[in-house]
Amino acid sequence: MSETAARPVLVVDFGAQYAQLIARRVREASVYSEIVPHTITAEEVAAKAPAGIVLTGGPSSVYEEGAPSLDPGILQLGLPVLGICYGFQVMAQQLGGEVAKTGEREYGSTDVVVADTDNVLLHGQPDAQITWMSHGDSVTRAPEGFDVLASSTSTPVAAFANDERRLYGVQWHPEVKHSEFGQRVIENFLHDAAGIDASWNAGNVIAEQVERIREQVGDARVICGLSGGVDSAVAAALVQKAVGDQLTCIFVDHGLLRQGEREQVEQDFVASTGVRLVTVDAVDQFLDALAGVTDPETKRKIIGREFIRSFEGAAEALVLEARGDEDAAPVRFLVQGTLYPDVVESGGGTGTANIKSHHNVGGLPEDLQFELVEPLRALFKDEVRAIGRELGLPEVIVGRQPFPGPGLGIRIVGEVTRDRLALLRSADAIAREELTAAGLDGEIWQCPVVLLADVRSVGVQGDGRTYGHPIVLRPVSSEDAMTADWTRLPYDVLARISNRITNQVPGVNRVVLDVTSKPPGTIEWE
Repeated sequence: MSETAARPVLVVDFGAQYAQLIARRVREASVYSEIVPHTITAEEVAAKAPAGIVLTGGPSSVYEEGAPSLDPGILQLGLPVLGICYGFQVMAQQLGGEVAKTGEREYGSTDVVVADTDNVLLHGQPDAQITWMSHGDSVTRAPEGFDVLASSTSTPVAAFANDERRLYGVQWHPEVKHSEFGQRVIENFLHDAAGIDASWNAGNVIAEQVERIREQVGDARVICGLSGGVDSAVAAALVQKAVGDQLTCIFVDHGLLRQGEREQVEQDFVASTGVRLVTVDAVDQFLDALAGVTDPETKRKIIGREFIRSFEGAAEALVLEARGDEDAAPVRFLVQGTLYPDVVESGGGTGTANIKSHHNVGGLPEDLQFELVEPLRALFKDEVRAIGRELGLPEVIVGRQPFPGPGLGIRIVGEVTRDRLALLRSADAIAREELTAAGLDGEIWQCPVVLLADVRSVGVQGDGRTYGHPIVLRPVSSEDAMTADWTRLPYDVLARISNRITNQVPGVNRVVLDVTSKPPGTIEWE
């Protein structure tokens, strides 16, 4: 990997809904990216020695009181910079251009005319293209020394460039698919303007993380909470590659699992990795702690707390087991398969809002006895899958649809009980069987099956009146779970799922389909 490829591209977040998407697009160009807040100073940027900077959009006007600003010194560091939407306007204003409220707003699909297709930023693109705009203010005059590259009917300066200073900007959003040449804009900036090699890949991540894990862990022993899902499986395989037999995986059967999951973990994962696995039967422990609880945040925190208590008990058992061995190292570290979307939704990283606490981020107890090892914390799901394949994990694990760590506990809207879990487990198994039989597993991101435990609806079954629970099907399509849309499943598949659930699962007399995108809804109901 070249010297520039080893340095990050910093995505400076001005509160954009697409900040994470920009970071993804940079990585899709085989360049590593990190998101940082707009409050970062020029000194802090210089200390990170980035290969380039991207300024995101944002909901504010540059003229609003208290609007997000940028340390002017950042644009004087001599680094390649690409400004997008609000970031483009911040650049124009700070460099001496003009930004004005023209009264002409552009939202959605917008035609742009490119005046200079020879410039490095828009090279190889047509002189007329469709872009995606979302702005009220406009750049009306480019800074001195900048060339105007493109315009639209309402925006006289839709893109500008100063090749000598390697400063560039576009008013549109190149990160969204609706901008037909958007990825080309990003790649032109990264590879041609900034001179960054396209050499960041799964192999680089593995080598870097193995080195970091060895440095962090040393000779200590490590435990990993293995759920059977993609994230924890890849995290465990990565740590095992780094420290080998120092790792013991712990699978906690908390009673919130789907049908057949314990067997999958105990057989498939162990067979593919040879890792040492300890299974903890903690069904009573979790269900007792969840008794009477209906608030979803409280449920998540309880589940997170009980996970840790289970790991602590297992670690104590490992210490006792090794007590006769004077050379046995203590169990100091806990591996978690935390991903970047978990961190973002839990309010971490860049001052974003707390959408919901993930059990492995916001739900950990304050008296945690372990130091955390989170080798996937900066990665998106598709990147984790690529790393898993590189590590040799079987497709049955790597290709598995996401399933939350709190399990069915957050797919029961209401109190979690054994009877309700059994009901939901049966309905979920039917939905999964039918989706697999229809060959749809690869077309959807995941399909949560939700039990509305505190809701009853009137039905007719066997010529008699019933008063049963509704089941919700939530099939979604997504790239990384940051945004999602509901999947248009074939009606005949939906009909088979509904018929089987209402016929075969006692207590259910209605199946409904959730057709909400994210945003405004999240993928999981709780």
